[in-house]
Amino acid sequence: MGGVLRSWAVPKGPSMNPRDKRLAVAVPDHPLGYIDYEGRISEGSYGAGEVRIWDSGSYETKAHPESQLEKGKLVFEFFGLKLRGEFALVKMARDEKNWLIINADDNFANPNWEMVTVLEPKKARAKSKK
Repeated sequence: MGGVLRSWAVPKGPSMNPRDKRLAVAVPDHPLGYIDYEGRISEGSYGAGEVRIWDSGSYETKAHPESQLEKGKLVFEFFGLKLRGEFALVKMARDEKNWLIINADDNFANPNWEMVTVLEPKKARAKSKK
C-alpha cells in the first residue's frame, strides 16, 4: 500500500474464528525490501528479537485501501498458505494505534481453528535455557 508494507502487530495472532476480535497494533511502515526478511534484530533496536515469515500470499481489497484506512475500516481478502478469506481491520474509537482484526463468517471461517506458532514465547525460551 502506498509503496510500503503497512504493518500491524497482532499479539495473539489472527484467528479464523469470526467470533474472535484480536487486537492489532499499528506499527511503523516497513520498506518493501523487508518483505522476505527473516533473522534476528539486535536487542535495543526497534522490533528486537527473532523475525520469521509465518505465512505468505497476497491480498485484495474491493475498494481503495488508503481511503478505507482513513475511514477506520479496511476490508480485504487474504490468499495465503495458512490464512484465507475475508478479514476486516477496524480502528478502535479515538485511538490512532489500536485496531481489531476480525475474520468474516465466510467459507474459510473455522470456529475450532488454533494458531500454530513458529517461535517459542520468551518465557518458555528462558525456562528451557535453565
